[in-house]
Amino acid sequence: MKTIGHIGEDALISRLLELVPTTHPALHTGPGDDCAVAEASRHEWQLLKTDAIVENVHFTAEASMRRVGWKAIARVISDIAAMGGRPQWFLVTIGMPKDYELEKIEQLYLGMADCLNKYGGVICGGESTRVSAEAGLVISIAATGMVKKRRLLLRSTAQRGDDIYVTGRLGGSLAGRHLDITPRLCEAHWLAAGRFATAMMDLSDGLAKDLPRLAGASGLGFCIDPARLPCHDNCSSEQALGDGEDYELLFTVNPRKTQRLAARWPEHFPDVPLACIGTMVASGEGMVLSGGWDHFR
Repeated sequence: MKTIGHIGEDALISRLLELVPTTHPALHTGPGDDCAVAEASRHEWQLLKTDAIVENVHFTAEASMRRVGWKAIARVISDIAAMGGRPQWFLVTIGMPKDYELEKIEQLYLGMADCLNKYGGVICGGESTRVSAEAGLVISIAATGMVKKRRLLLRSTAQRGDDIYVTGRLGGSLAGRHLDITPRLCEAHWLAAGRFATAMMDLSDGLAKDLPRLAGASGLGFCIDPARLPCHDNCSSEQALGDGEDYELLFTVNPRKTQRLAARWPEHFPDVPLACIGTMVASGEGMVLSGGWDHFR
């Protein structure tokens, strides 16, 4: 019997999408990017995103629930940022055992409020349901955002010869950083406004998983130099490639703009490292990466 674990997350999603409608005249970008993109007005796209975190998968029962609440919202904002957008409306669905501590749930929502107050967005509704005592807490966040049409950034628009960049530092998320996500909202808006990025996504499942996704969406290959990966202290390049939950920006830049980007970035974001790690190449060329997070492998 073939199971979900045999095929992995990406193959599972591909198979399931064949069973349902995924196109509409008002839908600009459907499944396969950080957010779906739909018509909003003459000058703006609406972004749609949903994401879930689960106890004992994305956080432990002993974790600070305020930090867990921050993470639940920040993950979604990171995806909206990667499209060049701004967060708008949020819906929260929460599944919990009936004997779950009330104070923990209150702390969870205070953490959500912390993140929304910092980056924008409003909780406008949601749902609560009971799960078995063995299941633990399940939190699902659905959100909308808005982006000006001329600033929309996708995974599928990189060009051969583009340089590959990442913000911040990578690796070591299991040391606790996975609860302290910093969505690169300002950085993404600046990149979009300056027309620096040709394609972009956020790094949630690890560079080894996400860079091939961006390259595949753009119909390209890639080459990177592991020695140029910006690693956290005491982290190896293998951890930077595979640990996941970095929530930094991965983007491509036309080489004609790299010198201007390198000169201007420190003026605007002096505390956020920026590293050029490689180049986009033709499909079928370049290198193969393995590793990164997969829910079902």
